Amino acid sequence: MPGLRTGSLRLRAVVAVLLLLVVLLGALAITVEAILGQRLRSQIEDRLRDRASAATALVGTVSSDELAERLSAQGLSVLIRDKNGDSIVAGPSPEQLRAGPKANGGLVGPAGNAPGGAAGAGSSSGSSSTGSATGSTGTSSAPADAADVTISSSRITDDDQIITLVSKLSDGSTITLTADASSVGQTLAQLRWVMLGASGAFLVVAAVGLVLVVRASLRPLDRMTGVARSIAGGDRGRRLRPGNPRTEIGRVALAFDEMLDAVEGAERKALEAEARVRSFVSDAAHELRTPVAGMRAAADTLVRAPVSAEERERLASHVAREAGRASRLIDDMLMMARVDRGLELELAPVDLGALVLAEVERHRLRRPGLDLQVSLPDRVVDNQPVLVDADVDRLAQVIGNLVDNASRATSGRGRVHLLVDAPGGSLASVTVADNGPGVPEADRERIFDRLVRLDAGRDHASGGAGLGLPIARGIARAHGGELVCAAPASGVGAEFVVTLPVLSPSSASSIERRVMAIGQS
Repeated sequence: MPGLRTGSLRLRAVVAVLLLLVVLLGALAITVEAILGQRLRSQIEDRLRDRASAATALVGTVSSDELAERLSAQGLSVLIRDKNGDSIVAGPSPEQLRAGPKANGGLVGPAGNAPGGAAGAGSSSGSSSTGSATGSTGTSSAPADAADVTISSSRITDDDQIITLVSKLSDGSTITLTADASSVGQTLAQLRWVMLGASGAFLVVAAVGLVLVVRASLRPLDRMTGVARSIAGGDRGRRLRPGNPRTEIGRVALAFDEMLDAVEGAERKALEAEARVRSFVSDAAHELRTPVAGMRAAADTLVRAPVSAEERERLASHVAREAGRASRLIDDMLMMARVDRGLELELAPVDLGALVLAEVERHRLRRPGLDLQVSLPDRVVDNQPVLVDADVDRLAQVIGNLVDNASRATSGRGRVHLLVDAPGGSLASVTVADNGPGVPEADRERIFDRLVRLDAGRDHASGGAGLGLPIARGIARAHGGELVCAAPASGVGAEFVVTLPVLSPSSASSIERRVMAIGQS
């Protein structure tokens, strides 16, 4: 898996925002330049239309030469062509406007006053010069319908340097006006440089501001780094505790705290488990040392010392008894390891009342001096068994361990009462109560720890090693139930209660009902 990319977050944030600003400023400059250029050219076109309208109003009132001179005085290139084809040219030519004032040695004035003015243009037009002269003398009088002359159509052509308006009048004449548009490009160029400089200054200021803002915004990350390093140094109790866990940094800080809590909890559990394992190994070694030492001493006596037949039989019985005790302890330890790893249960519908009766009968044969009593609920008497989904062998082991524990507590001669109860809810229970010395309230949870035996219940001859109750609780929990040491209802002795989930009627009908015939051993 590739490692985490660790580029500078501050640098990436600043560069990304600056690039975005550059793009936005570029788009703004292009938009402003396009709109302003279009606006300036529209103003020139409007000015040409105004001049054409004013000239149309003067047709027939003034001569064509005077009209051309008035129009050219405003810096326009003028071409007036009457209906007979005669033309009058005034002002700078379109080529001169395109070349610009510097190319023509200065500003271009009215016709006849500037190089290449009306005279030059007229002389270069061939027959148009005659038409011009004739027009200046023969057309000076206004026609009768001069007041009715209007613009019938107009057309604009333009390029980067000039804009030309061609207006056709109702009397058949044409007025062509050309204006210099290079000022638009000059204005846009100046605007471009101004915006470039202003944008550069703005980006510098923005970069400085972004560095400060991003540094302040990412300061919580520096705090997280400091907390992480202090925790790595041993200060495990420090936390970030974000004020607003709904923000991005707040969610990261909250996840960081949750991770630390989980790691600290896992570490604590690991240390506790390690301590329990060490204690278990130590206690197991102590428990095994006694039978092994007894077997070793008896074996040494049998091998090295001459003993009578009666003594030999006694020593051999002692070796067999201690070997059986060690074997049971090892079996219990292996069973405890299976419980920790997770038992594999073979579940089936089990009649809890029948199971308890079978265990009681078995223990009556093994311990005839023990007074065993059983109480079943009324539904069992009415042939309505209490069914639980359980592994019959493991559940029998739980009941057997509890009866064995009660037998050791009463030295095998006490009274043990087993009560099966099913109040009609989702749980059933088996209570095992004895009249022994009982369990102090402070020890009712501790006795479920491994290799723990209360002084009143110690009986090494019976082979108890303090693993029966932990194994029984582990099996009960594997079935989804629980095993607890409760306060005795009678106030005397000890009372253990096993609770198990009861099979629902729907579950019981979906499974083939098999009431286990237990007790035939």
